[in-house]
Amino acid sequence: MVIQKEKKSCGQVVEEWKEFVWNPRTHQFMGRTGTSWAFILLFYLVFYGFLTAMFTLTMWVMLQTVSDHTPKYQDRLATPGLMIRPKTENLDVIVNVSDTESWDQHVQKLNKFLEPYNDSIQAQKNDACRPGRYYEQPDNGVLNYPKRACQFNRTQLGDCSGIGDPTHYGYSTGQPCVFIKMNRVINFYAGANQSMNVTCVGKVNYTQPLVAVKFLNVTPNVEVNVECRINAANIATDDERDKFAGRVAFKLRINKT
Repeated sequence: MVIQKEKKSCGQVVEEWKEFVWNPRTHQFMGRTGTSWAFILLFYLVFYGFLTAMFTLTMWVMLQTVSDHTPKYQDRLATPGLMIRPKTENLDVIVNVSDTESWDQHVQKLNKFLEPYNDSIQAQKNDACRPGRYYEQPDNGVLNYPKRACQFNRTQLGDCSGIGDPTHYGYSTGQPCVFIKMNRVINFYAGANQSMNVTCVGKVNYTQPLVAVKFLNVTPNVEVNVECRINAANIATDDERDKFAGRVAFKLRINKT
């Protein structure tokens, strides 16, 4: 025998809902007394307060082991990469001597790139440094010592410094300057104290030394494949899996009509 439940009217449903929200007979709010709600709120207050305190303490302890200047752990590359300036999309430096627009963009990129190397800026960082001199890392491990970081001055680039240069880094005469920059790697000292073509000491607040290559006798209207390598005792340049490990390849074309 099936017993059918009595269908409640809309008014009865509303009354039951009101009684659930506030029951005047038992003084319960949403099924709980004031004391019950107080215990629940106190529990969650203590629980989440403990989680917050534990998270804050954990972060504080972790931050005590982290340096503001050097990473605690790093997947450092065995060999620093090389890059060229001006940096183009496919590392193709194509210049038409008779077409100013073809090389003016390169000149603007080089001007912006060399701004940090201006002598007026670097003079403030060279108080205790002479070219070719190295300094040991301080006992506290902090590398952020501007007065102990050898800075590279723009004037050392000679004809490729772009200072008072009517040839615009040689691009207007078909003898362009291409800057070769070795990427900075923290705590890596290029050359292992032996002679090399590029000397680089990776430190904070440091601008990498540059090597400028001026192409004097480029055959006009011919695309030339150029590869530059760093020659140093501790830099491998024969890894075929990494085309930029200690070397950089690019194309150079000087168009003349």
